[in-house]
Amino acid sequence: MAQTPTIYAGTVGQSVWRSKDGGDSWGRASAGIFPESEVRALAVHSTDTRILFAGTDEGVFRTADGGDNWERLDSPMNDMQVWSLAIGKENPDTVYAGTCPSSLFKSTDGGGSWKQLDVELAEECPGVPIIPRVTSIAIDPDDDQTVYVGVEIDGMRVTTDGGETWVERSEGLSSLDIHGLALVPGTPKAIVAATNNDVCVTTDLNQWTPLSVKDHFPWPYCRAAMYLPNGSGRVYIGAGNGPPGDEGGLFYTDDLGKTWGRADLGMTANSTIWCLARQPAVPGWILACSVSGQLFRSTDDGASWSKLPHEFGEVRALAIVP
Repeated sequence: MAQTPTIYAGTVGQSVWRSKDGGDSWGRASAGIFPESEVRALAVHSTDTRILFAGTDEGVFRTADGGDNWERLDSPMNDMQVWSLAIGKENPDTVYAGTCPSSLFKSTDGGGSWKQLDVELAEECPGVPIIPRVTSIAIDPDDDQTVYVGVEIDGMRVTTDGGETWVERSEGLSSLDIHGLALVPGTPKAIVAATNNDVCVTTDLNQWTPLSVKDHFPWPYCRAAMYLPNGSGRVYIGAGNGPPGDEGGLFYTDDLGKTWGRADLGMTANSTIWCLARQPAVPGWILACSVSGQLFRSTDDGASWSKLPHEFGEVRALAIVP
């Protein structure tokens, strides 16, 4: 029987929590982080899953022992909110971090030092009383020099040279309010973006096509986006009736939005499904959470789901390790 994986939850106001039994029971795992910190991003090292990074409201923290102890990585982000993290698959010493206010940073030595990247990002959201933030960073699995970045509310940026230069690729988006990105391999490769009012897809990076999910979902507000690399071509989208909302669900497409199904979570979630997590070393397992604290688990690639008994106040990030 396979070993039960360990699950991490990043919360707003309760720091990092950990379950060593696949989500059945939980305890705080934030030694070294302020216990009431805001954790909006978690990322797992691609070859040593004892190493995790946490994006907090006081910069980036790292653990080398699976969450028993954390240390803050000194950087220009020390006094910033870190909203997104991504670690290179082929070169796990490469780490990207996105912040609020919107800016991008890169480390090439596992977080030991950081460089702010030269990318033009909006400083304000016209007509909306929020500060722009980098919500998603996706490193291309076929070329780690290509990185896609989603910004709320400022569209998508792309680099093909590891962050030295950037271009905006937002033409045709239903909204510049990008919440999640998923990369779907193939010829051509597809990028799927979850926005505040739809799901959009592009196969050429020149033009996005909105998928009109309001015709298929009860709510068009979309947050999480995740590709499932099990041969199905499936993309999962977390949605709900607003931020945070008081209803939410998980939806999927196997054909880039031509048809949709709804995952049976056993209930309507108490708010928008905010984030998803999977881990190649833990086949079959998918985690989903509502932003208002409910967690859901699948061990069969989403064919069936169960709600975990523990609930949090607010969850913004999930991670899973063997």
